[in-house]
Amino acid sequence: MLKKLLRFLSSRFVLIGALLMLQAYVLVMLVGGLPPIVEFILVVLGLFIVVELVNSSNNQSISITWIIIILIMPGFGSLLYLMFANRQVPKGLRSLQEQGHFDPLTVLPQDKKMLRKLEQTDAHISKQFDYILHSGSFPTYKNTQVDYYPVGEDKFASLLVELEKAEKYIFLEYFIIREGIMWNSMLDILIKKVAEGVDVRIIYDDAGTINTLPSDYKETLESYGIKVHVFNKLRPILMVSMNNRDHRKILSIDGKVGYLGGINLGDEYVNVLHRFGHWKDSAIKLEGEAVWSITVMFLQFWNVLNGVDEAFEPYNPHYTIKAKGYIQPYSDSPTDREQLGENIHLNFIINANEYLYIMTPYLIPSHEMKRMLVLASKSGVDVRIIVPHTPDKWYVHNVTQSNYAEFIDNGIRIYEYTPGFIHSKNLLADGRAGIVGSTNLDFRSYYLNYESGALMYETDAIDGMVADFEETIAASIEITREDVDKTSPFTRILRQFLGLFSTLL
Repeated sequence: MLKKLLRFLSSRFVLIGALLMLQAYVLVMLVGGLPPIVEFILVVLGLFIVVELVNSSNNQSISITWIIIILIMPGFGSLLYLMFANRQVPKGLRSLQEQGHFDPLTVLPQDKKMLRKLEQTDAHISKQFDYILHSGSFPTYKNTQVDYYPVGEDKFASLLVELEKAEKYIFLEYFIIREGIMWNSMLDILIKKVAEGVDVRIIYDDAGTINTLPSDYKETLESYGIKVHVFNKLRPILMVSMNNRDHRKILSIDGKVGYLGGINLGDEYVNVLHRFGHWKDSAIKLEGEAVWSITVMFLQFWNVLNGVDEAFEPYNPHYTIKAKGYIQPYSDSPTDREQLGENIHLNFIINANEYLYIMTPYLIPSHEMKRMLVLASKSGVDVRIIVPHTPDKWYVHNVTQSNYAEFIDNGIRIYEYTPGFIHSKNLLADGRAGIVGSTNLDFRSYYLNYESGALMYETDAIDGMVADFEETIAASIEITREDVDKTSPFTRILRQFLGLFSTLL
């Protein structure tokens, strides 16, 4: 026990946290010791900032949070706003068009005839695919087999088989990698593939792995011949760019087989490690043309992160198989002015006709998304949302629960997954269309993180999603208005208070 405590206290997490707290303390002391005229200027500036926020087109919930901070802490709140609001990450990490310095219409061409056929089949879903194409530059594909995995164990078993088949390259990009049975089994194959001449590359996020990998793990992987980039390395400096994390979970094998979804590479995701009961997660496996978009997502990120300008076409296998349905992989960046991930979800919600089912670990919707969910329910759509019963973060779960009353009062059915923790980020509409990806229904995913996912229509994966939702609802408890009314006054006040800062969670 003592050894574990000492190891924790000497970890990078504690060291960086302590240095950040020290800087915050020094900043507060400096502001407190400013000349009265400077404090007065900051207070007046705060009033102008509040007026600007009230009249801006920014997300209303984010604006309200900053207004509260500025009004609670006059002067200091203005300084925080100037330091951390409306700041962009370094120029290299911008929109898809800028990141790889390429023409997306050339690298990711769209088959227009196929889109016209889709429009004739279903005009509503066609518009959703059109939005992603025009706003994100990601094409729609037809010749791709898509399989759905309702738990991490299924994806893990598939991964081991497909990795063994790799002949040219393996590209992995994950938020979390944890040493253990899952990752070590994969690593054994990756090391063997490097020896066979396969190009193996890995991108992992520094914040996501700060407690799961040694600080020198990059060097360890490189010693095996694996190419590695650690995304946005944490530094003990108060910088807004430290908030932008690579939350994507993507993998491409020879450009023929790819994976997307919410499953990271750690034992909890395959229920070897039980942290919060049964870990319910999901992913999709793609085989065919659409894997090219996943490959390009990785390569354009790799090019910018490593300062290279590697050509993409040599990695295109032009691999096609016959399969039913349509799929459109996409990636969302926090550094452009298009909230692609959020808009895809909003578009999906307002186009549901009969039913809309959602799985999400965190239910922290913006004001706009709340309105769309309520509007869908009031328009006769059967809206059901499944969230965890056992949370991984108590404060986030309390904000999630603070939304129950409003949703239930407007006909939306809320379920909590009693076996444990839901980590899936899935949307299903009418048994025909679905979204699987890494994007949570919260502000961090929509505005701060790099995310990935796929919009699907009538693929085989949709049938799997339908069955999974039915089974998951059966394994969950429905939250009623009576359950909400039993909440203690203290808990209600706590949830309302935490809700004020939901945009920062």
